[in-house]
Order: sequence, then C-alpha cells, then structure tokens
Amino acid sequence: MENKIDYHVPVMLKPCLDGLNIHPDGTYIDVTFGGGGHSRAIFDLLSDKGRLIVFDQDPDAKKNAWEAPNFFFIASNFSFISNHLRMMGIKHVDGILADLGVSSHQFDEAERGFSIRANAPLDMRMNQAGELTAKTVVNTYDERELSRIFRKYGEIPNARKVAGEIVRLRSSRPIKTTSELMDGLSKCAPRQKEHKFFAQVFQALRIEVNQELDVLERFLEQTADIIAPGGRLVVMSYHSLEDRLVKNFMKKGSLEGEITKDFYGNVIKPFDEVVRHPIVPEEIEIASNPRARSAKLRIGQRR
Repeated sequence: MENKIDYHVPVMLKPCLDGLNIHPDGTYIDVTFGGGGHSRAIFDLLSDKGRLIVFDQDPDAKKNAWEAPNFFFIASNFSFISNHLRMMGIKHVDGILADLGVSSHQFDEAERGFSIRANAPLDMRMNQAGELTAKTVVNTYDERELSRIFRKYGEIPNARKVAGEIVRLRSSRPIKTTSELMDGLSKCAPRQKEHKFFAQVFQALRIEVNQELDVLERFLEQTADIIAPGGRLVVMSYHSLEDRLVKNFMKKGSLEGEITKDFYGNVIKPFDEVVRHPIVPEEIEIASNPRARSAKLRIGQRR
C-alpha cells in the first residue's frame, strides 16, 4: 500500500487519530484525502471488518489511493457526503475527519495558482473540472462584489480600495497571472506586511472560487445525521472563518452561534466538545512543517 507521502505532510497526525478514538471494526471517513497521510494511518488501525471511506475532488489525489476490500475512494466534493453514503447503503459511521484548506501539493504545483511565491495563471480551483477560476473573479466581478469577498473572506481592512484598484487595472487589459495581480496591488499592501496582505487576497479569491465556506456549512449540517451516537467529528481548520463555523457548531449547535435550549435549560446541540479549546501544533511540528502553524483542531462527540 504505497502513496506519495511528500504530496502532503499530515498535520497533527496523532491528535487526529486520538480524536477519532478509532475502533478497529468501525467505519470511518476522511473527507479530505489529499496525499492519504491521515487516511493511511487510520486504515492501519482498522481490522478487516473496519471500513475507510475517503473523499477528494482533486483528480491528482486519486493517484495516492490504494486497493483494499475495505477502502473506498470517492471522487467528489465532501458537501455531497450524505448522497454518496446513501448510495453505498451506509446509514451511520463511527467517525469523520476533515483537514480543511489547501494541500501542500496544491500549493507546490505552481500552475494551480494557489501560492503567492510563484508566477502562475489565476486559477485556484481545487476541482479542475470547476468552471469558476480566480481569473474570472478578478476580471468579471464588479467593484462591489470584489469588495465584498475581500472584506468577508480575506478580512482585508482596505477591501474597497483593493477592489477599485483591480477594476482600474483590468480596464486596460485583463489580469491573467498571480504576478500581474500582485504587481498591480502593490500600492495597496501595507508596508512590511506585504506577505500577509497578499495571503489574505489569495485566500479571499480561493474561498470564492471553491465556495469553501458554503461547502463547510453544508458538510457540518450533515454530520449530525451521519455520525452514530458516541462517534467523533474531528475538524482541522487553518483560518478564523473556518474555525468560527466549526466552533459555533460544536459549542452552540448552530453555524451562526445562536443557542437554543430545552425546557430544562440545556443547550440543544448534536455534539459535545471533547476538548474545550482547540488543539494546536507543538513547536517541533511547526519547525518541521511550517504550514502547520495556523492549524486548529476541534473534536466533537455525537450525543
């Protein structure tokens, strides 16, 4: 069972496995297969009766899959998780892992356009079959819409200025590459904070292109019906927008953070927090894998 371990270094591997509380005969899902690092470790803890189902919409990820009677690769966005499980005749599972964000492989493949460190076409699609690209967003969204995504998804203070500059730049010729975008927005970047600024710009475009927050919301809402009582939901996020949704869902039972209580004053929610505060990587892991530094891991147990 070989897969490309350099495709993506699994972040907080042991905490993820501990969080799932794996039973050898159980059924588990990794909705973000990627390089298969987390999945392979989960699979190694299962018996022949156990099952592992993995999801990934990126065609490159399928190259890391392996053959086994109790291993199932589903080439799909994980927002459709309920549909696929229904087709497989599976009503409940014992645990789900979601490692959100972009894989190391996707960042390192320059032509995908995710990284601010390499000149590449403005793409940013996690699913290469998707129609919407960052180039389309940058060159066709009006100023108001651009301002909205930079403010909401990038949390950029001068979002309106950034949007206005893009509209001005594209009026003479289309913006086609990451370098053209960064060069054009250089005057909007705060001094000595350029790296953070462009990371926020790229994050906003990537979230819009892939509808990441909508996908996460639909996924979280389905987990309550999928995970059996006592089963675990383990979610690792990499920025505050994702973590806020996961936190609200696990702590308060709603994506908006609104609390509903029963007659006795108990909060109505599908999951109990296994840990009250998110688990973060240790310094030794961050030193060996810098992309782990912003990770936050939350664990919920189905009531």
